[in-house]
Amino acid sequence: MGFEVPTLCHMDHITPIASCRLCLVEVTVKGWTKITTSCNYTIHTDGTEVFTDTERVKKLRRNVIELIWARNPEAGVVAELAAKMGVHKPRFPFEEGNGKCILCGICVRVCDEVVGVHALTFSSRGSCRQLGTPFDEPSSTCIGCGACAWSCPTGAIEMKETKTSREIWGRKFEMEACSKCGTHFAPKFQLDFLSEQYKTPRAELGVCITCRK
Repeated sequence: MGFEVPTLCHMDHITPIASCRLCLVEVTVKGWTKITTSCNYTIHTDGTEVFTDTERVKKLRRNVIELIWARNPEAGVVAELAAKMGVHKPRFPFEEGNGKCILCGICVRVCDEVVGVHALTFSSRGSCRQLGTPFDEPSSTCIGCGACAWSCPTGAIEMKETKTSREIWGRKFEMEACSKCGTHFAPKFQLDFLSEQYKTPRAELGVCITCRK
């Protein structure tokens, strides 16, 4: 509706879990006002008022972005968003060794709800919470689609590609060559999975998107 609300964990078509806490807004219902995350707040009552830019909201958002930035100083996207919110240096000391992963969970939800293979998960709790494959071993269910890497807001997931192969989460996948133009466009393992999952003839999946058009 034209109102800008910052976020680092939201993506259309997946379940909102409000993990980044940046989308805070002020909601007033029947005279009662509270602060809530907007992505997973459902409005049921007529007359609900939502304030997206009050001083209270902006202050709380700045506190949140400071904490995220301090934990993940390597995540350039976080620093850029912080600057837009008027934060040029967090009050808290930078932590080293956390990489770019802000534990937003987008990759987990995309893998579960969109791809449907459940190859990623969270482990441990609190400050020790981590994201990765079960037991930190190459996942047998990963199909190499790369949806997790493409959806990651901070570029934390490493995916290496050559003309004929793709490597992600400790597994190396051979790429399929398009039966029409010869371009390597998708992991064979992924196409095998899609063929079995959706009962689609394997030969139909061996054509790249460009040639399909």
